[in-house]
Amino acid sequence: MKTPKRLEPLVQEGLIDEVMRQLMSGKEATVYVVRCGDEIRCAKVYKEAGQRSFKQAAAYQEGRKVKNSRQARAMEKGSRYGRKMQEEVWQNAEVDALYRLAAAGVKVPTPYICFEGVLLMDLVTDASGNAAPRLNDVEMTAAMALEYHAQLLHQVVLMLCAGIIHGDLSEYNILVDADGPVIIDLPQAVDAAGNTNAGTMLERDVDNLRTYFGQFAPALNATYYGKEIWALYQAGLLTPELPLTGRFKHDERKVDVGAVLYEIEDARLEAEAQQRYRQEMAG
Repeated sequence: MKTPKRLEPLVQEGLIDEVMRQLMSGKEATVYVVRCGDEIRCAKVYKEAGQRSFKQAAAYQEGRKVKNSRQARAMEKGSRYGRKMQEEVWQNAEVDALYRLAAAGVKVPTPYICFEGVLLMDLVTDASGNAAPRLNDVEMTAAMALEYHAQLLHQVVLMLCAGIIHGDLSEYNILVDADGPVIIDLPQAVDAAGNTNAGTMLERDVDNLRTYFGQFAPALNATYYGKEIWALYQAGLLTPELPLTGRFKHDERKVDVGAVLYEIEDARLEAEAQQRYRQEMAG
């Protein structure tokens, strides 16, 4: 196919040898299948801010760091330079998140480079080597729904333990390769510790999974994994190995913050005492 204009700089730089076909076009970007030497990869071409249909971008960008104060001031003023910096921050957020999540064991595509508004990364494939389908295009059974839901909850926990929340997780930005779900589309990824909307976004991501898989496995509709995961994270108790129950006690009474903090501290001290005991026994 004819090389799209936005991909021409990567061809000229030798980063891409051939643009094979368009894979998909979404609200944030258009994705192409490309050949890089002997490797088949994908190139994600980000749409300009005015062309994106993604809403509430400011809520997602809270807590993100910029390189220097000049850039921060320009972004606040909304100058031409500031808007350019805002786009770079938006695009680099996905690259940074992909590297961090891959290191944390989360199933995401491997990124290679972000150049001139194009992210070059691995092409996720199915067992036959074809481009992997999106979750919403996969024929689902109750057993598959329960298995994929469990796998994705584990991925969400791994992400949160790495300090990241997807922020827009749904059946439309999850691919299914030969081994199961792979999470994609992360330019709106949220800093769990630095964003005041983090808890709401985490719960929404998990609720979206419940709603989708609950169509095939109705028992999931009575679960509250999002609230459970966020409560454990806030209490400093969340780990990838911690079993989840899906249960969460809704208390309409006024929260006794002091009592909650006391319980958390008590649990922490008990855990430390148990760890010291195990070390002494091992010694």
